[in-house]
Amino acid sequence: MTSEVADSAEGIAISPAADPGFLQRYGGTIEYILIPGAALIGALGVFGIFIALFGKNPFDLYFYMYQGAFGTWFSWQNTLTRAAPLILTALCTALPAQLGMVIIGGEGALLIGALASTAMALTMQWAAPLAVQLAMAAAGIISGGLWIMLSGALRQYRGVNETISSLLLVYIALAILNHLVEGMMRDPTSLNKPSTHEIGAANMMGSIPGTDVHWGLVFGIFAAIASYILIYHTVFGFAARVAGGNIRAAKIVGLGVGKLVMTVCFLAGASAGLAGMVEVAAVQGRTNANLAAGYGFTGILVAFLARQNPLAVIPVAILLGGIGASGGLLQRRLGLPDASVHVLQGIIFIFVLASDALYGRVGFLKGKS
Repeated sequence: MTSEVADSAEGIAISPAADPGFLQRYGGTIEYILIPGAALIGALGVFGIFIALFGKNPFDLYFYMYQGAFGTWFSWQNTLTRAAPLILTALCTALPAQLGMVIIGGEGALLIGALASTAMALTMQWAAPLAVQLAMAAAGIISGGLWIMLSGALRQYRGVNETISSLLLVYIALAILNHLVEGMMRDPTSLNKPSTHEIGAANMMGSIPGTDVHWGLVFGIFAAIASYILIYHTVFGFAARVAGGNIRAAKIVGLGVGKLVMTVCFLAGASAGLAGMVEVAAVQGRTNANLAAGYGFTGILVAFLARQNPLAVIPVAILLGGIGASGGLLQRRLGLPDASVHVLQGIIFIFVLASDALYGRVGFLKGKS
């Protein structure tokens, strides 16, 4: 009898997934990894079929995607450079999601943050580089935060849908950027592509020692970790999640929902605004239309694929950054348009949204005997 019990215990130890108790405890976590992973694989499969219809070998596609994203140290650096703004713009969607809000205006906050940080740098040419960079970061954070907070205020005090307002604010931000860059902030020497004056080589942000990856990656990782701690390990985060789960119950127990909405929206916009500052100070050196590269929109996909978890945003942003980085190699080796990676991102987004219906319905993860 004792031997049978021991054998049973050993079987459970060897195969924990067969233990109903294990699945009850960790089934949800496994779902959060398994379902998005399956959606990603399915999207890659569909994209491979799409490529095959044009006479290309899907296996060549996957090989060159891997090579362009992670195959060499140069590819890794390119991927990590692209991941930095994606982490920050993904937080612009992930943080309000804790309150049940769907904010998709990270691109607008990025543009406003870039514009504000550039203006700050141009008015502080007399200051030390460190002071200029700190002032640029502050300008980007504050302006981006206020931009998204406007969307939160419209939802909280006027009942305007935050998804629609945040999207419309993107186009307003783009119009403001074009107006200023082609008008009062334009550098007269920028003939082919209207741009502002350069912020100066001394004010540019350096790279992480030993790499060509700028410090924006560190800012993004730090922001993601800080956001995770704020949401899951503080009273403020607990209150935000309570309000996101049932806003009426939150009001009944006396939570300041309006304050929560405004604060979270400001933090969300601050992240995207910081991304704009990083793109100016580490990549572009000035503000122009190149800043509207779609990082804010790709950040939405990152947030959804990460299930709005700030920590999960980091690896997902690296993965999506790698897909974006592989576009050039796909163009050279397979003759595909560089924008083909955007088609893949669209397919991934569709699969992620469709897979949302599977959560809680995967039978073998319910842990029921």
